[in-house]
Amino acid sequence: MASINLNWKLINDIEGNFLVPSYQRGYRWTELEVQRLLDDIYNLSNLTESKRNYCLQPVVVKNNGEKFELIDGQQRLTTIYLIRNYLYKKVPQFFQAPKFSIDYETRSKSRDFLENIDMGRRSEYIDFYFMANAYETIEKWFADKVPAAMTDIDNYFTKFVKIIWYEVDESEDTIALFTRLNIGKIALTSAELVKAMFLSSDNDSININEQDSRQEEIALQWDNIERELHNEELWYFLTNNAAAEYQTRIDLVLDLISQKTVNEKEEYFTFFDFDDRNKGKGKYLGKAQDLKGIWVDIVHTFLILKDWFEDHELYHKIGYLIVSKSKTLLQIYTSSQDKTKIKTKTAFIELLNNYIKDSVDLTKIASKSQAKTYSELSYGSDDALIRRLLLLFNVESVRLNGAQTQWFPFDKFKFYGKNKVLWSLEHIHAQQSEGLNKQELWRQWLELHLLSIESLNGNNQDLISKIQSVLCQKEIKKIEFDTLYQEVIDKLSDKESAKYINSISNLALLNCDDNSALSNSTFDVKRNEVIRMDKEGSFIPFCTKMVFLKYYTPSADNQLHFWGQSDREAYIKAINDVLYEKSKYLSEPIDLKAVD
Repeated sequence: MASINLNWKLINDIEGNFLVPSYQRGYRWTELEVQRLLDDIYNLSNLTESKRNYCLQPVVVKNNGEKFELIDGQQRLTTIYLIRNYLYKKVPQFFQAPKFSIDYETRSKSRDFLENIDMGRRSEYIDFYFMANAYETIEKWFADKVPAAMTDIDNYFTKFVKIIWYEVDESEDTIALFTRLNIGKIALTSAELVKAMFLSSDNDSININEQDSRQEEIALQWDNIERELHNEELWYFLTNNAAAEYQTRIDLVLDLISQKTVNEKEEYFTFFDFDDRNKGKGKYLGKAQDLKGIWVDIVHTFLILKDWFEDHELYHKIGYLIVSKSKTLLQIYTSSQDKTKIKTKTAFIELLNNYIKDSVDLTKIASKSQAKTYSELSYGSDDALIRRLLLLFNVESVRLNGAQTQWFPFDKFKFYGKNKVLWSLEHIHAQQSEGLNKQELWRQWLELHLLSIESLNGNNQDLISKIQSVLCQKEIKKIEFDTLYQEVIDKLSDKESAKYINSISNLALLNCDDNSALSNSTFDVKRNEVIRMDKEGSFIPFCTKMVFLKYYTPSADNQLHFWGQSDREAYIKAINDVLYEKSKYLSEPIDLKAVD
């Protein structure tokens, strides 16, 4: 098996002769890329010294004896050379000349031009043009800064700015590797670099006789973990991030071990953490861990996550905390790995329960709401809290109802294909006409509700005829629509509906498009739409489906076309039963009668 020499170098420690092979194009960085590199390095001055680490993309090379074949990193390395050369030419008695050189296999004159920039020769070759422009950009950048900027940059090159040195085996097909890295610009990820640690030829922790078999075993296990993480149900249980945000999904596991937070800006933070762990540097000073031990930790961490996924209770509790953004996976994992005492499963579940209680505790999230009780939560002012409460109701209902056979589908709740699903609070029964301001919306609304009026018992022919007459008109007048709208609402509503229109007793989670005619529809129309969506395979949250099927309403009180007082009371009773009586997550029950 081919081996890899993986390390990192500070910029001022880069030495050797590099060869840009014929299969690569020449230097092409513009003013934008050069300025961005200088700005990023110079901005390290805004950070404390302990935070000043800055890493460029890896430089990928193959040692051909006298020279390193530069497979990837030509643009970065050439720009570094130009900056170092500028400093040296500007103040030779203070700054060192670059310790490395760059040759170009098919452009032999480019090395001389790189070392001795001559603006008069800028137009001779396309390489000269871009190199001269980059050098001018560097000159102008330093001219616009205080004189100390030169010393600062040199100091940062010496202490803080690194490259990842990725040296492949001499048997590597360099053209194939170059193509993979550059067609579509596939960058090396932290996961690939950590994996390379285990394939490194400089791996003293593995006996040379067992190295090949050990590497093959790790590579196989690595691929198995990556494949299992491509199970969307597992992936979207663990994270709210789209799969497209990760080139390799095992990055999620490695980031967890390194404790990389969402605010960490260093792209290769995780790789450097594992490198420090292996070499006993940084926070691991004096605690070096061999690669065998590191690999055991990686496998162990993945198995913990998989165990959570396969445990019915843990799956729902952890899944809710992550999808509701009450806690991150890192926070949950860190809490589960409390080193001060052994955390039993019972203790872990108790911890999760407390996290969930806190997520809906009005006294702890009071700044986000004016409501003092759950009964006072209102659509329009407390939407985020109501969404979270109804999400918890859905997840817990599935958990309690499932008897370990039903599992809340976090993958379907978060994404439909590659698109993120946006869940809104939907009025179960609407009595307002917000957004109904166009001819086509008036017509659609009347067509939807005509079917409901026709299915009602009693004498409704007069209203049916008026709707049909208006629909036959080429143009509907607003006053005609408003009159019919109110008559339909009166027919399909109970007298108490207006009082509870924005209370939690009239709200459900639904993924509806921006269809104003539907959003402003009565219960019966929405019920038909929910059934249609369900038949067509759309994911309808468990409790939303139960609401529109009137699952919670006793049959004696059931009126198919209305969402009335008995329905609201039954709905609130169901929420209280799940979240207050059984799960004990609410500090008090919701009192429908307290709604004003």
